Amino acid sequence: MSANDKRIERVRKQAHENDRHSGCSQAVLLALQDEFDIGNDEVFKSATVLSGGVARTGETCGALIGALMGLGLVSGRENMEDTQAYREAMAPSAELIERFKEELKEQFGFEGELDGTLCKQIHEKIYGRAFDMTDPQDYQAFLDAGGHSDTGCFKTCGVAGQVAAEKIVELLRDKKADKAEA
Repeated sequence: MSANDKRIERVRKQAHENDRHSGCSQAVLLALQDEFDIGNDEVFKSATVLSGGVARTGETCGALIGALMGLGLVSGRENMEDTQAYREAMAPSAELIERFKEELKEQFGFEGELDGTLCKQIHEKIYGRAFDMTDPQDYQAFLDAGGHSDTGCFKTCGVAGQVAAEKIVELLRDKKADKAEA
């Protein structure tokens, strides 16, 4: 196993384990921050309310948001005026999203394509139904279905960490190659 493959595997495992403390966005982001030495405590703190599809509302998957935040720390712009860096960050982000959807399908083995990245859509594919995690009874049904377990959101966090680490490794490799050519 190459050094980069080991890094990707460490992120996948750490993101999976981190979600045991709840907070899928932070679980993924922290794994990326630790492995790639990016961001800081403030960045980590900012992801607190993004889990469960943003404050448990079922919108965009929090694990994916954490992955994108990590990617942004590597490829994002440093000032608003840098529209070129903004544009250049979009392609790897779109690639990460597609890879996330593909890898979820592969690792969970669900039928059909994942139409989007809403937490609710992912629940539909994994559990056969969406959950309203703001409703205490439906949140309990989510837990009872295995939502907060090794075969649920923990695994989803591992997938998000894995695909983000793959993309970050690729970007860092490309930056290194560009510097060598210069």
